[in-house]
Amino acid sequence: MSAENKNENTENETDGKSEKKGGKRPHQRAPKQEKKAASQDGINVDLEERVVAVNRVAKVVKGGRRFSFAALIVVGDKNGKVGYGLGKAKEVPDAIRKAGMKASKRMIKVSIENGTIPHEVLGLFGAGEVLLKPAGDGTGIKAAGACRSILELAGVKNVLTKSVRGSNPHNIVKATFHALKSLRSLEEVANVRGVNSKGLRMKAKASKA
Repeated sequence: MSAENKNENTENETDGKSEKKGGKRPHQRAPKQEKKAASQDGINVDLEERVVAVNRVAKVVKGGRRFSFAALIVVGDKNGKVGYGLGKAKEVPDAIRKAGMKASKRMIKVSIENGTIPHEVLGLFGAGEVLLKPAGDGTGIKAAGACRSILELAGVKNVLTKSVRGSNPHNIVKATFHALKSLRSLEEVANVRGVNSKGLRMKAKASKA
């Protein structure tokens, strides 16, 4: 009888341990699944992305060289919102994915009037200097490289640009974003001055004539 009782006790203990283990696992995994779902919901946005530059960096160590990649990405919805991001990883796809996530979180609103920018503006960053001018219908985007990608993804249809100095894509991207952030629509200027926007439009038309 004593041997049977011992066997029953050991079986009960093993059942209790298995139940405890089974009970702990779903509680530990549930929050991880929720976090993954939340992050995926944040990434799934209708944005178009373009790769501006991919740089390979080599680190010399005792065993040889270790390579890593840095990707500069521009994203936008072609409706007045655009952003950029820099991602670093051991592989190119991972670097592009990280840069896209950062760019989607750093988007800015661009003032666009009749398919072009409201006024002339100069963007500066480091050694990069970019000049943007408004243009009429049918002109298109007169730009190249990183500046063209940014303006297309922002939704600008007609614009004239000039890279005054600098060829580094990082400086050109940041200088272009500095210029886009400096743009102000006619309504914003009227609100700052406390004037009716119609009066400013009449003055602008008279000065052009």
